[in-house]
Amino acid sequence: MDDKITPGQSRNAGLGTRVVWGGEQVQHPYNATQTPIVVSAAYGYRDIDEWYDVALGKEPGFIYSRMSNPTVTVLEDKLCELESAESAVAFSTGMAAISGVLHTFLACGQRVVSTRDSYGGTNKIFEEFLPRMGVEVTLCDTLDIEAIEHEIAKGCNVLYLETPTNPTLKVLDIRRLVATAKRVGALVIADNTFATPLNQNPLALGVDVVVHSATKFLSGHGDVLGGVVCGAEHLMSHVRHYREINGASLDPFSAYLIIRGIKTLALRLRQQQASAQVLAEYLCTEPLVETVNYPGLPHHQGHVIARSQMRGFGAIVSFVLKGGMDTVTRLLPLLNYAHRAGNLGAVETIYGPARTTSHVENTLEEREALGISEGLVRVSVGIEDTEDLLADLKQAFALVHSKQRDVILHTDKTERFTEVET
Repeated sequence: MDDKITPGQSRNAGLGTRVVWGGEQVQHPYNATQTPIVVSAAYGYRDIDEWYDVALGKEPGFIYSRMSNPTVTVLEDKLCELESAESAVAFSTGMAAISGVLHTFLACGQRVVSTRDSYGGTNKIFEEFLPRMGVEVTLCDTLDIEAIEHEIAKGCNVLYLETPTNPTLKVLDIRRLVATAKRVGALVIADNTFATPLNQNPLALGVDVVVHSATKFLSGHGDVLGGVVCGAEHLMSHVRHYREINGASLDPFSAYLIIRGIKTLALRLRQQQASAQVLAEYLCTEPLVETVNYPGLPHHQGHVIARSQMRGFGAIVSFVLKGGMDTVTRLLPLLNYAHRAGNLGAVETIYGPARTTSHVENTLEEREALGISEGLVRVSVGIEDTEDLLADLKQAFALVHSKQRDVILHTDKTERFTEVET
């Protein structure tokens, strides 16, 4: 699997072509047209000197699958082409990728600046684990870009961005924040999971390191865990070393599933974000909905920025229901075309409140401090027909309204009966 026809040959092709051919223009064993799943733990050599050269990285090849694996390498090459990166490192989960990259580039006495609106697991690293290492963590109001710039200007080693944010869909101005970070010599890391490489390429906007939870849109089928980190080779060599020693390597079968999933990413995302726009626009008209978060809405606070740095607005919508969790627990079970689960990016539509999805690791008090309402519902829009998803959401709201009217009528009748009795 080492004999690439032309490295990066598909990089000049369109994104829809790259998701299919990226990293896979190789001569597979037995002339296979699909990437083989190589499950060997180790790789043997008759020539000891050759073995030693491969072990030192002087020659291409494989030694041990915790370090590198032929199937995993194809996935890494594919992400390199999609993100226009020199190098990529695959991890066993998205959180392994996020924690791995943060632990690679931060040490005791250093400082990281980020925002409060980040995925709950990421927030836990900032609030709980990094401070134990002696890393100073400053989390800013996501919408106060001047406050973020002020904290960066005070000096920091790493600026960590997540845009759009999970689950509030806030959008950060990547170019502006990168410019500020570079003035103080900070490394900029960006979580690109929600946007995907098809909608946003942070490296092209000046970011140093891009992180993906491959579990989500990249795999697209809700059947595998994985994470990928992309960037320049001189940075990825450090990330790769951290992964090799700490052991959170991606297994070859999971790599194969993610490779297979990526091939349909362009088709999936096209349908998903078209439906997301329709659902978001409908939710804006629903009386039980307090706020709707989707960058594709013209009134969204990050709409203009999103248009300047994204090709599409993504397939995630979130909204806040009046009545909080009480309304959430009545609405979600009424949906027919939806999983109620803690995942996103799959072909099926998935609904869930923040307290059991993005911020399940956080307490109620922590969620409130982060501005995560108990009435917030995140929707990962699937590839189903848009008309069916819209009709399903409408019928669920109609049933909630109907039950509310029944309760009001029952209460009213009871009160009038009590008055007569009195």
